[in-house]
Amino acid sequence: QVQLVESGGGLVQAGGSLRLSCAASGRTFSSYAMGWFRQAPGKEREFVATISRSGVTTRYADSVKGRFTISRDNAKNTVYLQMNSLKPEDTAVYYCAADSSTLGSTTTHRYDYWGQGTQVTVSS
Repeated sequence: QVQLVESGGGLVQAGGSLRLSCAASGRTFSSYAMGWFRQAPGKEREFVATISRSGVTTRYADSVKGRFTISRDNAKNTVYLQMNSLKPEDTAVYYCAADSSTLGSTTTHRYDYWGQGTQVTVSS
């Protein structure tokens, strides 16, 4: 069992930055690839970024490529999402998730554990 708790969301103006954190407890954090997803009102949950167990391999959705950076600190059992140049369309609840595969997946059904989410609101 893995427990995930996100933090760092909030209200920011367009063009601003936020850094989300996701703290993990339970089973060995480094045994999981980690992902960030988001869900806007009335929309399906969508992939944002994923990072491999080692942190070497990352993948991003085209909509955030070049603006968001995913990273992890296995010593602190934490994964981060640095979000720069935020746009109103980035407004959503952001979720972190743990995937038992090595490289991580872009699809929700591959993830075994989910956090409760943190709200990010970008004003225009």
